[in-house]
Amino acid sequence: MSIRTAIFGYGNLGKGVELAIRNNPDFNLVGIFTRRDPESVKIYTPGVKVYHAEKVFSMKDEIDVLIICSGSATDLPKQTPELAAYFNVIDSFDTHANIPVHFEKTDAAAKAAGKIAIISVGWDPGMFSLNRLYSACILPDGKDYTFWGKGVSQGHSDAIRRVPGVKNGKQYTVPVPEALEAVRSGKNPELTTSQKHTRECFVVAEDGADKAEIERQIKTMPNYFDEYNTTVNFITEEELAEKHGGIPHGGFVIRCGKTGLNNENSHIIEYSLKLDSNPEFTASVLVAYARAAYRLSKEGFSGCKTVFDIAPSYLSIYSSEELRKHFL
Repeated sequence: MSIRTAIFGYGNLGKGVELAIRNNPDFNLVGIFTRRDPESVKIYTPGVKVYHAEKVFSMKDEIDVLIICSGSATDLPKQTPELAAYFNVIDSFDTHANIPVHFEKTDAAAKAAGKIAIISVGWDPGMFSLNRLYSACILPDGKDYTFWGKGVSQGHSDAIRRVPGVKNGKQYTVPVPEALEAVRSGKNPELTTSQKHTRECFVVAEDGADKAEIERQIKTMPNYFDEYNTTVNFITEEELAEKHGGIPHGGFVIRCGKTGLNNENSHIIEYSLKLDSNPEFTASVLVAYARAAYRLSKEGFSGCKTVFDIAPSYLSIYSSEELRKHFL
């Protein structure tokens, strides 16, 4: 099996997908599509061409799965439904509040075209979503807690960079230590959004930009910063490169539950990730689900799916017999 795969968008996530494909022998990278000048883009894979984004539609018969590596703030809501009308697609849409609308639009486009789309693939939404669901099924009498970080959020950083007057920027999500400890100790606290996390923004402003207005727009941004205690730090481009050059992340999904005749027994399920590279890990999840999209398409399925709809065996390069023998 050789899955003809293309990458749409070549930022940090797109580069991560290219590297992940190199670790999956059943994938064949057939092209990279970018809004930049293709001649200016240097990639890792010899013999693979870089095309302008508009060229993607002319290659619809040469691509089995298109992995869309754009930002959730403004790009994916438009691009994913549009591209799902021509390709089997995967995206990492991570604006949790808007997932239902994004699903409906993509589902309509994919079904009309007879294509498969899998949206909101990554580690949250994605792997963390699965663990929240599994834990809630196993311990129905319980409470969920999700903590992110400390780490760089790609989606929130992208949202910062789209604020007028911002030249560059990164955002760190930081768990509140006291809240995390209270959950791990089984106290089942009631925590507001701002009690669980803080957000730290490091912003390079354009020359002459109104820093007060930039700070106001960031702190009041719906679905990103408005519900959090957010700190905006203005720094130079040199400081950003020197002190904030990496893209680490991670976090915890914790379920505290009770069992027993009188709920006398307590249980805690914890799933954690510690990631040196947020985009490379997210990319690795995208590629695994691209395999699932390819298989579902071959079986005649169409429409939009999420990680909840995909059986684990569809993600693996191994056969069902091999999975039962080595992993079960």
